[in-house]
Amino acid sequence: MSNTKILKKIKDENIVFVDFRFTDYYGKCHHITAPATHVDADFLSEGKGFDGSSIPGWRGIEDSDMVLMPDASSARVDPFLDEKTLILMCDVFRPHDNKPYNRCPRSIAAAATTYLKKTGIGDSVMFGSEQEFFVFDSVQFKNDMHKTGFSIRSEEGAWSSSLDLDGFNSGHRPGVKGGYFPVPPVDSLVDMRNEMCLRLCDMGMEAEVHHHEVATAGQCEIGTRGGAAVARGDDNQFLKYVVLNVAHQFGKTATFMPKPLKGDNGSGMHVHQSISKNGKNIFQGGLYGGLSQEALWYVGGILKHARALNALTNASTNSYRRLMPGFEAPVKLAYSARNRSAALRIPHSSASSRRVETRFPDSSANPYLCFAGLLLAGLDGIKNKIDPGDPCDFNLYHDSRSTDQKVRKVKEVCGSLADALVELDKDRKFLTSTGVFDDDAIDAYLELKQQEVARFRESPQPIEFEMYYSC
Repeated sequence: MSNTKILKKIKDENIVFVDFRFTDYYGKCHHITAPATHVDADFLSEGKGFDGSSIPGWRGIEDSDMVLMPDASSARVDPFLDEKTLILMCDVFRPHDNKPYNRCPRSIAAAATTYLKKTGIGDSVMFGSEQEFFVFDSVQFKNDMHKTGFSIRSEEGAWSSSLDLDGFNSGHRPGVKGGYFPVPPVDSLVDMRNEMCLRLCDMGMEAEVHHHEVATAGQCEIGTRGGAAVARGDDNQFLKYVVLNVAHQFGKTATFMPKPLKGDNGSGMHVHQSISKNGKNIFQGGLYGGLSQEALWYVGGILKHARALNALTNASTNSYRRLMPGFEAPVKLAYSARNRSAALRIPHSSASSRRVETRFPDSSANPYLCFAGLLLAGLDGIKNKIDPGDPCDFNLYHDSRSTDQKVRKVKEVCGSLADALVELDKDRKFLTSTGVFDDDAIDAYLELKQQEVARFRESPQPIEFEMYYSC
């Protein structure tokens, strides 16, 4: 869609407001809204100025002027606001030279796709992400000097079986690790997920499937059609927006936090990837799992750089509570066509849609940075013909004598965000040598995330009182 068509859409569909959105380093959306009567051709082509110093990890106050440059192809009508509002996703530009800002996540994802074309390996990349989330009835949390903790209320939670819920308790709810694919009334959120899918459809996104996930207490997943790095990043942001707002309308609260519940599965974001050239999927082949040699090298690149990628794909301290054995978490850096305990899987698919699925990411990741990082790691694998080693078609958590020695040799993802930041710092060349990321962008990201690690480290945890108060 061109800017001309945007203006026509505003007129023909009686758009009242235009919402300009962009994504910060954390992966959070921000917005500024203008009356549609103020949006003309000059506005769309010249962008809207804003203060970049107010965005974490961006400019200092002495160099804070930045410009939001709307992307006409991202136009969606907001399905929630009372007044008809058109959403436009924006790239962030520098006003002094009218070039993309080097720390703009959306621009980084676009640059990664441009780099793919420069390599000659392919001319397009497809990303598809499976975003899991929880829906609770309410949540409370507190982090004071003298009091800390959280409390989750969920009528669907296994712990609610003995509660008096306004004089009634149905008794129908998924147990711990018992939430995969039950029908109602055990799955109590079907109508809500249906509504989410309808609102996604309103925004031009095709929901392919939705279902209850493994964990108790309202863990869900909605699958949507894949797309290019930037477009798929936009879709991830729109999906989060829809899920959070529909849950709010139903009087509930949704979260994409990777591990909100102790003792049950966490929420991941499995990312499917394939590269095409001249309309042909170059991952299609006759080697293991139906993959091509290029695809296996792509796998090798991700496995080689996985621990550095963790800083981008698992971008919260909470992410590493999910990445633990025993909860279907893909901790082991291995690949397989069948094994869901491996970090990379080759899903069963038709030959033309052959792809690689990276299973360790989660939705705390900035989607644009996540996709860009995965693509550049995979391309590094292809360029340098990185051998991924043998596939691991055995249970990576099985401790029998026949497999124990094999399992010990398999490397693992990072154990904490702090470790991941160290890995990214020392293994950044596969990102910076491409010109997609520069050292300034990575240094700023590391500094921002180290602040999170520092906050976490200085805060005593409730479990520590149980373990150490009487030491």
